[in-house]
Amino acid sequence: MKIAFIGGGNMATALIAGLAGQLTGAGSLHVVDPNTEALERLASQYGVSTAASIDVQVGSADVVVLAVKPQQMREVAASLAPQLGNQPLVLSIAAGIRIADLGRWLGGYTRIVRAMPNTPALIAMGITGMVAGPDVDAAQRQAADNVMRAVGQTVWLADESLIDPVTAVSGSGPAYVFYFLEAMQQAAVEMGLDAEQGKALALATFTGAAQLAAQSGDPVEVLRQRVTSKGGTTHAAISSMEAAGVKDAIVAAMKAAADRGRELGDELGKDW
Repeated sequence: MKIAFIGGGNMATALIAGLAGQLTGAGSLHVVDPNTEALERLASQYGVSTAASIDVQVGSADVVVLAVKPQQMREVAASLAPQLGNQPLVLSIAAGIRIADLGRWLGGYTRIVRAMPNTPALIAMGITGMVAGPDVDAAQRQAADNVMRAVGQTVWLADESLIDPVTAVSGSGPAYVFYFLEAMQQAAVEMGLDAEQGKALALATFTGAAQLAAQSGDPVEVLRQRVTSKGGTTHAAISSMEAAGVKDAIVAAMKAAADRGRELGDELGKDW
């Protein structure tokens, strides 16, 4: 499978690292980016072919991955449109860009899959929400799934509107985890542990709890209750969080993220 990447940033690099020599040979991967240093690094590290601008190799690809900033997408689409004669699949991982708007910028092109990965893809532990346009066939859908599974799990959605909740839960989700870890480390230091001890304890606890939840057949609510003996130390902590409205604040924050995703789609999709 020939795959062309428009954009050679962190997420593209993660995908290339997962794909090279596994789903496809490095010789079948092509990267377009105006950043010469990024291209040299990718060519040296993974053996991919490169170009500073969209070229005929992009048009001959089976899958074209759009990995550019949302604000650049309209201009990139205008340059890409003339190269889409061979009917490749267009796989967009740009936040906020809706399939209909991208298709319009591509001159009416409809073989588009929209995906929302997250940053753990950088260590092949990501998860990606995906939705296919109406003219994507089963083989192309599978190709898109194979590409994103190179860096983690995939979840297919029945409706594009659900991409915004996916963005709120998993796309932005790593930041919530890091935020909570910051708080745990700060508390550890304020209670007398040194910074390295606080970091080690917080990271191991978070990683272990997440793995326990993933491997257990019980709901996370049940797992929490098992640790929370009435009148004990954990009960004191959870009661403090409940009194402070922590859970409600988290839910509200994630809804705010989803709302902002919809707003971005409206803003970026406007006609000039």
